[in-house]
Amino acid sequence: MEKVSLEKELSGNAYPGRGIVIGRSADGKYAVTAYFIMGRSVNSRNRIFVEDGAGIRTQAFDESKLSDPSLIIYAPVRVLGNKTIVTNGDQTDTIYERMDKQQTFEQALRTREFEPDAPNYTPRISGILHIESGKFNYAMSILKSNNGSPDSCSRYTFAYENAKAGEGRFIHTYMGDGDPLPSFEGEPKLVDINGDIDAFTDSVWNSLNEDNKVSLFVRYINIADGKYETRIVNKNK
Repeated sequence: MEKVSLEKELSGNAYPGRGIVIGRSADGKYAVTAYFIMGRSVNSRNRIFVEDGAGIRTQAFDESKLSDPSLIIYAPVRVLGNKTIVTNGDQTDTIYERMDKQQTFEQALRTREFEPDAPNYTPRISGILHIESGKFNYAMSILKSNNGSPDSCSRYTFAYENAKAGEGRFIHTYMGDGDPLPSFEGEPKLVDINGDIDAFTDSVWNSLNEDNKVSLFVRYINIADGKYETRIVNKNK
């Protein structure tokens, strides 16, 4: 698979929806993850990311404008020991709780499916980073309807070992804008991971569509000792 520019992938799609990037920094020292949300409706755009322990959660920016919290208020990031879970919905909690009971990432997601937001049936995308003894591997998943059918869920899991420096994978919910919104297709895209945490954060945020972007989370985790740095950018301030 040819490696593509993450900046170009983002700037070339006005509405990728929600997206997860996982990979390794160019200097090889850090496991990198990013999660962003976008929105077209007032309800979707009325959000911010806030820190919640070692993870984050979404929160209404203006509580008076919150019309339906069911699919927009959740914890996108939680940490379980040496594992960092990143998802686009409340399946974060499912993965956390079931892996805490010794189930696997894939087993946990077998209990979930795409979102019940007809006619889009938004895919559930998930990722997990595992750092142990100076080694880093990760996995990504997408649960999507079978070509828009609410009666059939297609499940895909992708696992990556010994990620190369300066490379990552990018998965998102939609191929682009539309009505209904077209679900992501294929395996996660091979993208470049460039710069330190601040440069990478700026690059991702500035590449997202100005009208539709809402919030961005970025974390760099030191593979040697597990210590991390986090950046959160919210359009609503």
